[in-house]
Amino acid sequence: MNAEKNDYNNTKRTRHCRSALIICMFCLLAFSSVSLSMSVCAASSISTQQRKKTPLQKYGRLQVKNGHLVSSKGKTVTLKGVSTHGINWFPEYVNKKTFKTLRDSWGVSCIRLAMYTQEYNGYCSGGDQKQLCELVDKGVRAATDLGMYVIIDWHILSDGNPSMHQKEAKAFFKKMSVRYKKNRNVLYEICNEPNSGTGWDEIRRYAKAIIKTIRKSDKDAVILVGTPTWSQDVDIAAANPLKGFSNIMYTFHFYAGTHGESYREKVKAAIGKGLPVFVTEFGICDASGNGALNIEEGDEWIRFLKKNRISFVCWNLSNKNESSALLKSSTTRLSSWKSRELSRQGKWLKRQ
Repeated sequence: MNAEKNDYNNTKRTRHCRSALIICMFCLLAFSSVSLSMSVCAASSISTQQRKKTPLQKYGRLQVKNGHLVSSKGKTVTLKGVSTHGINWFPEYVNKKTFKTLRDSWGVSCIRLAMYTQEYNGYCSGGDQKQLCELVDKGVRAATDLGMYVIIDWHILSDGNPSMHQKEAKAFFKKMSVRYKKNRNVLYEICNEPNSGTGWDEIRRYAKAIIKTIRKSDKDAVILVGTPTWSQDVDIAAANPLKGFSNIMYTFHFYAGTHGESYREKVKAAIGKGLPVFVTEFGICDASGNGALNIEEGDEWIRFLKKNRISFVCWNLSNKNESSALLKSSTTRLSSWKSRELSRQGKWLKRQ
């Protein structure tokens, strides 16, 4: 009887041990699975964070080295940008949600704030200067919060000679450079499109005065200088560039419906001489900002710019009833646009 009882107890203990072992093994497997899952999630999270770095986190403060725009670490950077229309006219598009849509859905890394000086109640023609400066500040703050680069554009047009409003330009850029001297993402475009026969010597004198004003406060920001004939004659600027300043680039503008291979030759000549070129405005319609689109020529321009590592900013962020607007005139939404709300140029740019 005692022997039977001992056998029973031994069998019971063996079963308990087996059960405990199975439970331990199960717990170990479950823990390993959870740990592996957590590790995968952590790795995935790190990878996602790396993918979601903002442009500013990727490139830092921009510089100009050896004829190219480069990151804080010296790597060549090609920015894809969008220009507002005149903020005097379409202020509603200067907002964080709009810029975020462009960054996240269009791959845009740079916003250009186009502030007309003459047209549309411009800064120098009766416009509310305080309100316009506040609007620029709103745009800079939105871009900064999103880690995007932002160009403050002194948008001369009908006032074809930048020297016409040099006094106002100096006061404006003094204010801007004091305000944004600690920003790492602000660029200054000091004269949009000199025209009406204004030569490079005149532009050069103006540029020296404005650059000196900016450099008193902001020692490092990239400054963009317009060139003769609506910022097309970069080859002329290349023959006699500004000297004694760092982080200076020269602007080139084109519209694919008007400007083709002969204008690319001008850019080739300029960069061949080491001139740092930045396309701060372009479109794929004609030079009026309207008319038929030339998508084939636009594609050729983009290939050329990417090959030569030249940054480009497309005109224009608005629903104006013209070919260069990125939104259809019927579009009222300010962000998160559906494809049907984009113009043909808008759809084309989004793919680039």
